[in-house]
Amino acid sequence: MKLALVVPGGVDRGGERRVIPALLHLIARLAQSHEVHVFALRQEARPACWPLAGATIHNVGDGGTRLRAIRAIALENRRAPFDRIHAIFSGPCGQVAVAAGLWLHCPTLVHIAGGELVALRDIHYGGRQNWRGRLCEALVLRCADQVTAASAPIIDTLHHLGIDAQRVPLGVDLASWPPQPPRRRGPGPARLIHVASLNRVKDQPTLLRALAALQERGIDYRMEIVGVDTLGGEIQRLATTLGLDGRVHFLGFRTQHELRPLMYAAQLLVMSSRHEAGPLVLLEAAVAGVPTVGTAVGHLAEWAPNAALTVPPGDWTALADAIEHVLTDEDLRLQLAWSAQRRAMREDADHTARAFEALYLSVRDAPALPVRLRR
Repeated sequence: MKLALVVPGGVDRGGERRVIPALLHLIARLAQSHEVHVFALRQEARPACWPLAGATIHNVGDGGTRLRAIRAIALENRRAPFDRIHAIFSGPCGQVAVAAGLWLHCPTLVHIAGGELVALRDIHYGGRQNWRGRLCEALVLRCADQVTAASAPIIDTLHHLGIDAQRVPLGVDLASWPPQPPRRRGPGPARLIHVASLNRVKDQPTLLRALAALQERGIDYRMEIVGVDTLGGEIQRLATTLGLDGRVHFLGFRTQHELRPLMYAAQLLVMSSRHEAGPLVLLEAAVAGVPTVGTAVGHLAEWAPNAALTVPPGDWTALADAIEHVLTDEDLRLQLAWSAQRRAMREDADHTARAFEALYLSVRDAPALPVRLRR
């Protein structure tokens, strides 16, 4: 097949920074059997093309991005027609994919991978914050031939909106993340890790307040926070205010190569997000033998209570209680780790590629435009 993948970015030509690891793993696997063209809306400011992971990357660049992306897909389609157009993320990517599919009479798939279906207005996050966003998503999802999402909570939301969808998690590349059996804790402080950009939706203030509560209770730990700071030092200042400077260490961005030893050395991943479609880091931690405590979103919600412990988003007291519970019950920590690892290994990157390939084959060739809009 000749495939067009539409993505927001995450396909930097260097393959290490400004990438979405799960996306690269998917591209590499699809490119082994198919001709793959990836249309990145804003990887770089200027239009450009480069090879990556066996595929051809078409960077659209800034300025009139949606229209130029549709034209770029149409231009490549003239050289040889696409068999399927697949948006990883809805929003602008879904709009481009569906519009191009309707124009070219090509089947389209849309994968919900972020906040497309939520409206967290207090932090200005989500694709459904106003009527325009809700209308655009409704049109995209109803015009797509197949809709998928990474986790059960997102599938439930889609069903509530009247959209038939299939769960396809974006899995871990087990060659890059060799599975390691869960290990018993040794002496010394518990080694905690948090991997996420510092931003409003990841809600690090809830995380830090939970850590402050643990410190007051006499729990001995060291927390390493890995992620790009988008808040200008706000979270670091809060850590200082809460008296956490000796326990919480901000490591900034780390490549996958740099993250792996940190994850393998950790004993518990802690997530505090207000929304997640995944996250992938939960799966990476699971493969590394590390269990997770966090808020009841995405994979965490569907894995609880056997493979993760969860609490309501924003509830730092409950988060502190859950962390303490796991750190003071080693049998529970190991049980969670083993259960999580089994789940993550069943749905690895190979599973993801096979699931999407099966969907490519299952969708029918697109009928003419008026017929599609009457569905």
